[in-house]
Amino acid sequence: MKALRGLLLLAVALALTGCHTVLMSPSGDVALQQRDLIIIALILMLIIVVPVIVATFVFAWRYRASNEKAPYDPDWDHSTIVELMIWSAPLLIIIALGAVTWVSTHKLDPYRPLDRLSHGQVVPADVKPLEVDVVALDWKWLFIYPEQNVAVVNELAAPVNRPIHFNLTASTVMNSFFVPALAGQIYAMPGMQTTLHAVINKPGDYWGFSANYSGAGFSYMNFTFHGMSDDDFAKWIAKAKAQGVGTLDHETYAKLEAPSQQEPVRYYGSVAPELFQSILNRCVHPGPDCMNMLRVPESGEGGETSATSESHAAMPMAHPQ
Repeated sequence: MKALRGLLLLAVALALTGCHTVLMSPSGDVALQQRDLIIIALILMLIIVVPVIVATFVFAWRYRASNEKAPYDPDWDHSTIVELMIWSAPLLIIIALGAVTWVSTHKLDPYRPLDRLSHGQVVPADVKPLEVDVVALDWKWLFIYPEQNVAVVNELAAPVNRPIHFNLTASTVMNSFFVPALAGQIYAMPGMQTTLHAVINKPGDYWGFSANYSGAGFSYMNFTFHGMSDDDFAKWIAKAKAQGVGTLDHETYAKLEAPSQQEPVRYYGSVAPELFQSILNRCVHPGPDCMNMLRVPESGEGGETSATSESHAAMPMAHPQ
């Protein structure tokens, strides 16, 4: 039995050596703050859990049937000190957890623009966030860089220490955009736009994927996120333009949108204007009206009016406050 236990412990140790604890050692400031929140919450909960577990074993040993020296008081029913300990300690922990969660929930709101690049380093006033439009397709990721006028399938890049502003939507079903080293996951939903602000602080290649099951090709919805210097990012954009297969216009997107699996990285040297808005409003294909042009009842009136981009943004979960 001792040999078997030793072999089991060795097998567990060897298995754990292959674990990649990226959530506990992220390379982006937002993910780092989320990691710290997890650790703080764990420590606060262990303040209660550990003493309770220890007390359980202590009481079981001290008041065992064979210990005749232990005091026996069958008529005991109340202790003010015990009551205070039982109720005050958990109450203080709940208050502390609530305060930390309340502050962190607002501070780490994915819709909230970043106010710092890392600990002690605020975002410079003259730094403009990198805009990236993200579309979750079946079963691949499309990344559009509107300022650089390029688009990439299943590959993402950004300069280090520069804020990134992601605008996300989906083509058919809900997916979840997740780069563990960068920030927490954010859902991408058809006909709706979600937002994520993040920053990467260390150069490197990081794993990104969909964290929400979306069908047969879900397992292959992976991509590589490159954290680069400004010069390397400029070279990457130049490579995307040079190796691009053409312009990503409405017709090309309609073909790309078709379900496929294990798509290789693909570059598009230019992007049709307002393509992301057409995808968001579900009017890439000819025929149906765009969602932002649908007729909606006027408030307080019997007539109808066309929905504007502002009214579309007011849809539930489009831009929560």
